[in-house]
Amino acid sequence: MSYPQDIQDMIDDFAFLSDWEERYMHVIDLGKALPPLSEAEKNEATKVKGCVSQVWLVSDKTGGDDPVLTFRGDSDAHIVKGLVAVALQIFSNRKASKIHELDATEILKELDLQEHLSPQRSNGLKAMIGRIKAEAAAA
Repeated sequence: MSYPQDIQDMIDDFAFLSDWEERYMHVIDLGKALPPLSEAEKNEATKVKGCVSQVWLVSDKTGGDDPVLTFRGDSDAHIVKGLVAVALQIFSNRKASKIHELDATEILKELDLQEHLSPQRSNGLKAMIGRIKAEAAAA
């Protein structure tokens, strides 16, 4: 499947890692690299429902009929913050129509993440992706 170059680069980075533990540590490192949200941005409106850990997503849009959406996020759990970083890398800075077209399930399979996540983390990741897709649809 053909993905935008930044997504393909992420897939290639993950493919270079030989086992799940290395991938797990890479996900945590991605989360550590995220700039934190301000305390004011961590509120009920930005909180993602359906996540066991606390997760917040903030979006900005620019443009007209098919705006570019930029997402920022944070979590109170290291691995979940890394999953936020993965979701942001997949969806942020893209036109709303492109966000709608991206198949996150397939991308996560390419990253070999889905089968290694606990059901709660997997559900939380699905909730994040659902929120991002809903915001793209509303844009």
